[in-house]
Amino acid sequence: MVVFSTAAMLLYCISLLLVSSRLFHADGPNRQLVMGVSAIAVGLHGLALYCVVFTPQGLNYSLTNVISIINWIIALSFTLVITRLKVIVVVPVVYACSIISVALLWLPEQNAIEPLASHPSVLVHIVLSLIGYSALMIAALYAIQMYLIQKKLKEKTLIMSPSMPPLMTVEKQLYHLVLIGFIFLTLSLISGFIFLDDMFQDGKGHKTVLSLIAWCVYGTMLWQQRTIGCRTRTAVIYCLSGGFLLSLGYFGARVVKELILN
Repeated sequence: MVVFSTAAMLLYCISLLLVSSRLFHADGPNRQLVMGVSAIAVGLHGLALYCVVFTPQGLNYSLTNVISIINWIIALSFTLVITRLKVIVVVPVVYACSIISVALLWLPEQNAIEPLASHPSVLVHIVLSLIGYSALMIAALYAIQMYLIQKKLKEKTLIMSPSMPPLMTVEKQLYHLVLIGFIFLTLSLISGFIFLDDMFQDGKGHKTVLSLIAWCVYGTMLWQQRTIGCRTRTAVIYCLSGGFLLSLGYFGARVVKELILN
C-alpha cells in the first residue's frame, strides 16, 4: 500500500503542476499529458485503496477510507473528461484534494468492517451512496466555478482563455451532474430502506434524516430549474446546501466517533 500511495501522490503532484502552471495560458495545459499522468495516479490510488479497503473480514469503510474513495471517484471522473470538456479551472482543486485523500490512508487504521459475503445488499447500498455523493460534490465544484465566472463577467474582469469554460456550458453540465447525483441518491435511499433494518437506529437516524432533507433540496432545485428556472446564485445555494447536509450526515458523526472518541 505504501508504494502505491507514495507513487500516486507523486503523480498527482505532477498533474497538479502541469495544470496549474498553464491554467490561464493562451493554449492551456497539455491535456493529453495531464490525462496520461493523472490516469496512472488514479490507477495507483485505486490499488492503494484496494489494499486497505478489501480485507479478509470484509469491506473496511472507515472514515479515511471513504473520504479517499470519494476523492478517487471524483479524480477518475475528471481524468476521463479532461480532454473533451472545459473543466480545467477546477481540476487543480480535484488533484490537490486527491493528494490529501491518499495521505489519509497513512493514518492509524480505524476499522469499520462490514462482512460482504453474507450481506451483498449492503455493498449495493454503499456503492450507490458513494457514486451519488461524488457526483453531487462534483456538482458543488461546478456551482462554485459558475458563480465565479458570472461574478467576473459582471465585474468585467474576466480574462478569456481556452481553459475558461463558457458560463452556459458550465450551467448545463451542473444540472446534468445534479440529476445524476439525485438519481443515485434516490436509489441509495431506496436500497437503504429495503435492505437495511437500522436506518433510524444505532446512531444512523441523523444520517438518514439529513440525507432525506438533502434529497428534498436537490429535488426542489431540479423542479425549479425545469419550471421557472434557477438564477446562478440560487443554484449555488442549492448545491452547497445539499452537499453540506450530506457531508454533515455522513462525516459529522464519523469524525466524532472515529477521531475524537477513540
